[in-house]
Amino acid sequence: MQAYEFYATPENGAIKLPEQLKNKITSGVKVILLEHQLRSLISEETKKRTDLLSPISIDTRGWVFDKDAANER
Repeated sequence: MQAYEFYATPENGAIKLPEQLKNKITSGVKVILLEHQLRSLISEETKKRTDLLSPISIDTRGWVFDKDAANER
């Protein structure tokens, strides 16, 4: 059994398959529906990421980088 995951919004009770899957699925399928509240998920994830990350600037002028020394183990 092969699993495919995609997001869709039902229209009149029907879910359309993405174009890339139409030719791959030629037999019967097992359907499991999980309601996905995309808007709230995105906003929560965005909040987490912006709280954890902040811009940083490092002045590397004058630094000498030695590739061989950096790759020593």
